[in-house]
Amino acid sequence: MARASESGLPIEPVYGPSDLDGWDPQQKLGEPGGYPFTRGVYPTMYTGRPWTMRQYAGFGTATESNARYQQLIANGTTGLSVAFDLPTQMGHDSDAPLASGEVGKVGVAIDSVDDMRVLFDGIPLDKVSTSMTINAPAALLLLMYQLVGEEQGVAADRLTGTIQNDVLKEYIARGTYIFPPKPSLRLIADIFKYCRAEIPKWNTISISGYHMAEAGASPAQEIAFTLADGIEYVRTAVAAGMDVDDFAPRLSFFFVARTTILEEVAKFRAARRIWARVMKEEFGAENPKSLMLRFHTQTAGVQLTAQQPEVNLVRVAVQGLGAVLGGTQSLHTNSFDEAIALPTDKSARLALRTQQVLAYETDVTATVDPFAGSYVVERMTDDVEAAALALMERVEDLGGAVSAIEHGFQKSEIERSAYRIAQETDSGERVVVGVNRYQLDEEEPYEPLRVDPAIEAQQAERLARLRAERDQKAVDTALAALKEAAADDTSNVLYPMKDALRARATVGEVCDALRGVWGTYVPSDTF
Repeated sequence: MARASESGLPIEPVYGPSDLDGWDPQQKLGEPGGYPFTRGVYPTMYTGRPWTMRQYAGFGTATESNARYQQLIANGTTGLSVAFDLPTQMGHDSDAPLASGEVGKVGVAIDSVDDMRVLFDGIPLDKVSTSMTINAPAALLLLMYQLVGEEQGVAADRLTGTIQNDVLKEYIARGTYIFPPKPSLRLIADIFKYCRAEIPKWNTISISGYHMAEAGASPAQEIAFTLADGIEYVRTAVAAGMDVDDFAPRLSFFFVARTTILEEVAKFRAARRIWARVMKEEFGAENPKSLMLRFHTQTAGVQLTAQQPEVNLVRVAVQGLGAVLGGTQSLHTNSFDEAIALPTDKSARLALRTQQVLAYETDVTATVDPFAGSYVVERMTDDVEAAALALMERVEDLGGAVSAIEHGFQKSEIERSAYRIAQETDSGERVVVGVNRYQLDEEEPYEPLRVDPAIEAQQAERLARLRAERDQKAVDTALAALKEAAADDTSNVLYPMKDALRARATVGEVCDALRGVWGTYVPSDTF
C-alpha cells in the first residue's frame, strides 16, 4: 500500500525502470554544474570542499552575541548567521513602547551602528562570511555592516555574506513586515543596484521557503511559493532598468530540511531545475551563474520537540544529511534544545559537531549527487516538480506573487497543509516520537538558557547616551535627505540611509522616516 509524502504525493513500495519510462537523463539531469543543474550547481560539489557550516545565533546584547560568535569560530564554524530580536526586525528601537518585553529575546538587539560595532568586535569582516536574517530593515543592517567594515579598514568589495531581504514571504507566513509591498519591492531593487556598485560580492537576497515550511507548507508548496517570489523580485529589478545578468548571480535561496530525506532530496533537485528553466526561458539570462539556484538550508525547527529533547539530536542529523544529499551550499543545524529555549553553548557546539561528522566521518562528500539515477528519487523529483509547477501556474493566474498575496492564496494553501499535518499527528497517523508514541511517564529536568530581562534597560541606557553624544543636527539633516529620496522613485535610498546611520541615527529613527513617506502595511481581510 502506497504511503503519501509530505506534499500528499504517493510513495510506492517499490520503484523500477517502468517508473522512468520515456525519461531522458540528459534533459532531466545534465552534468553536475551544468544546465539544468539538477545534479548540483558546481561540477565538484563537496569533493573539493564541504558546504559552508553556518550556525544561526544571536541573543541578548551585542556583547553576549559576540562572545557566542567567537566560540563558534573557535569550534570550526566557517560562516556566521545573525539572529536579530523582534524589535530590530520590525524597525523599532529597544526603548520604543512596542519593544517592551521583546528586547534580546529571539535574537540580538541592534539599535545603531554602535551596537553593530560591538557585535563584530574582534571578528575580521574580510575573513568571515556573514548571513543576516533580516527582511524589512535589511538595507539598514547591511549598511551598518559596511560601516563597521570601513572602520576595520576592510574595503566593501571584500565583504561577503547574505541578507535575507525577502519581504514577500513576510506577508505570506511570518509577519515581520513594515512597509506595503510596492515600496518594499522598490527598496529591494535599490539594494540590488547599490550592492552591484558598492558591495559586489554580497548576496543581495535570500529568497526564503523556510518560514513557509515552518508555518506548515508542504515541500511542493515551499518551493512553488518561494520560486514565485523569486520571479517577482527578478521582474521588479528588470522593470527598474537592471539587466538580469547584472544581479541574478547574487540571488540566493533558503530552504528547510525535514526528516523525510527522499522527498527533501527530490525537492532540492526539482527547485534547481525549475529555476534554471525560468531564468533561461522567461528572462533570457545568459550568464550560467544567473541560472544557478544556490541555497542555504536550515534543519526543521518545527519538527523538534520539547518532549525528550535529546531525540532532536537524531532528527537534526537526519535532516542535515538530507540537505547535504540534496546539494545545499551552506547549512545550519538546529540545537536539540531549541524547542524549549535559546540554545546553550553546549547544545550549539553539538549542532556544529553534527555537521562536522557528516562532512568528515561519512562518505557523502566523496561523490557528487549520489542519488542520481535512483528510480525513487528521480520519480519523486519529477512528481514534486509537477506539483510545484501547478501551484506556480495558479499564482501566475492570479497576477503574480504580490497579487496572489493580496488574494490570500499562498497563506490559505499553507494553512490547509498545516491543518492536515496537525490532524494526522493528533490521530496518530503521523508518528512523532515522544509526542504521540513512545512517551515517557516523566520527563527529565532540563535547565534552559534564559535572557536577562535587564537587557532592555541596558539597551535603553545605551540609546540615551547615543542621543546625548551625537550631532543631532547632522542626524536631522541626514533623515530629511532620506525622506526626500524615499519620495522620489528615481533616487536610491541606500546612499542617504548610509549617511544617516553613519551620523548615528537609530534603526527606529530611520524606519520611522520611511514610514512617514511610505506608510505601513495592513493585512487585508482576505487573510
